[in-house]
Amino acid sequence: MMPSYETEYQRSLSDPAGFWAEKADILTWHTPPQKTFSASFHKEDFHIKWYEGGTLNLSENCLDRHLETRSHETALIFEPDVDGPAKTYTFQEMHKEVCQIANHLRGLGIKKGDRVTLYMPMIPEAIFSMLACARIGAIHAVVFGGFSAASLADRLDDCESALLITADQGQRGGKIVPLKENVDKALSLSQKKTVQNVLVFQHTGATVSMEEGRDLYAHALPANADCPAVEMGSEDPLFILYTSGSTGKPKGVLHTTGGYGVYTTHTFKDIFDYKPGERYWCTADVGWITGHSYLVYGPLLNGATLVVHEGVPNYPDAGRIWQIVEKHKVNILYTAPTAIRSLMAKGDAHVTAHDRSSLRILGTVGEPINPTAWTWYKDVVGENRCPVVDTWWQTETGGILISPLPQDPTRQKAGSVTKPFYGIQPALLDEQGQEIEGAGEGALVIKHSWPGQMRTVYGDPDRFFDTYFTTYPGYYFSGDRAMRDEAGDYWIRGRMDDVVNISGHRLGTAEVESALNTHNCISETAVVGIDDPLTSQALMAFVTLKKGKTWDAEAFPNELNHILRDVIGPIAKVKIFVPAGDLPKTRSGKIIRRILRKLSEGQGDQLGDLSTLANPQCVEDIQKTLKVGKSV
Repeated sequence: MMPSYETEYQRSLSDPAGFWAEKADILTWHTPPQKTFSASFHKEDFHIKWYEGGTLNLSENCLDRHLETRSHETALIFEPDVDGPAKTYTFQEMHKEVCQIANHLRGLGIKKGDRVTLYMPMIPEAIFSMLACARIGAIHAVVFGGFSAASLADRLDDCESALLITADQGQRGGKIVPLKENVDKALSLSQKKTVQNVLVFQHTGATVSMEEGRDLYAHALPANADCPAVEMGSEDPLFILYTSGSTGKPKGVLHTTGGYGVYTTHTFKDIFDYKPGERYWCTADVGWITGHSYLVYGPLLNGATLVVHEGVPNYPDAGRIWQIVEKHKVNILYTAPTAIRSLMAKGDAHVTAHDRSSLRILGTVGEPINPTAWTWYKDVVGENRCPVVDTWWQTETGGILISPLPQDPTRQKAGSVTKPFYGIQPALLDEQGQEIEGAGEGALVIKHSWPGQMRTVYGDPDRFFDTYFTTYPGYYFSGDRAMRDEAGDYWIRGRMDDVVNISGHRLGTAEVESALNTHNCISETAVVGIDDPLTSQALMAFVTLKKGKTWDAEAFPNELNHILRDVIGPIAKVKIFVPAGDLPKTRSGKIIRRILRKLSEGQGDQLGDLSTLANPQCVEDIQKTLKVGKSV
């Protein structure tokens, strides 16, 4: 009989070294770790290390160790954008594909420690390429295929990528995504020019530009399916993944091998209660951390069968996701609240038209889920028999930190992420940085390290410490605000900094402002997040024009959103523009976004003391604009 959550949780706190040493045994190590962990969040002795002395390879753990017992079992089911024949791969076939790509990379001179950027559609080759990098010790940096050429160029330069892996095109919701075309633009925009080769997979078969000596088709390279895995130190880097921050420049979050492997293995196994042979579908793109941890590494480390879908949940209609569940007899579904709310708005008929009896567990990720959507997900989709695991975590955490466990029916509470995972010690801090005991609301921090924690911001360790450990010294600061109820369950309230969460995608407001300010009529902008019933949050931009320019309500919104699409990508779109003669600033010229947030929320009577503003009249002017509906 398994010990209760409370028993295991207390054991993980009272003996973390023993607890996590035991959990590491689930992986295959070349050299067993000599020390479970050593960590300090204090400046004078800041360090984070897990499983020192241990060596292993995660590609080997995802594939090779399963071959003896399940080589002919299905490892991956690929469902294309439009309903058609699915493509399946056994563990043996997947192993072969990964080894062939790994040998391609070696043939191009890629070695341990080199950075390889992936800009791919949601096809099996994206996953194979990630595992191929891990196999030879290269550090993969996956860039979401919806990002613009400029965003791709920034990331290529930041990690000084030696190789870029892409496809001719992607397909998403019936639309073509010109990936190779974007790659060519990105490489022309790149300042450092470190990319030596572009490896191109044929997906749609479209004719694309290929630069001689630089670009290579993957299918044209020699086939060699024998590639021994490189032995990696536990603290050796596994991947870099870029996430938006409040300073405008995306952060290269770096995760290492051993601790990340152990943590994603156990969080997947316990939170999704995975049982051998089950079919698991995470709808996230590999360009996000959810795609890394709970589409690729966590499931494959447990030998799970993956369902991978290139398209979107509502194309060609709102029944698509449920049709895939029925077609492939999906047992565990992990998706975003945005998708749930969108599908809920289409009515129950699209759901009930399909057999969902295979579903056993439902999960949500990316943003807080409102109780109405949670209840619909549980009662309609899950027929009131599937537990919902509403998970809270971040790119920086590597894996889930707070979530219900499906084995415990008492841990089901609509809208709450409930209790911390084993070994995780959250706390709530007040404005003075003091811990709040019992029920209350405050800044959500973590008191001690955990195996899946990021190790640094790539190339900028000072930024890592300053971003996460200076606001509340001695704690990891998540940037989120949370409430803890009388039962000790946590409720996530959203971001505290200048980062907006749109459909689970984090966008730094500074990054958006920087792009908007390139318009030749714009003097400056201030962007805030506003509540949105579909995407959780949306963007509101307060815009001031250059002298002599007049706001054009017809042209400017389209022009500005077109700039955002080109510079950042389609996910960056301002919902409401507010023309303003000036923005509220301190006498030193700093824009006070707190005031703009209050105004956007209709809380103009709760602005507090405005005497420190250099231009208090502008607040009244903005209020008038909002009240008379002049925003567009």
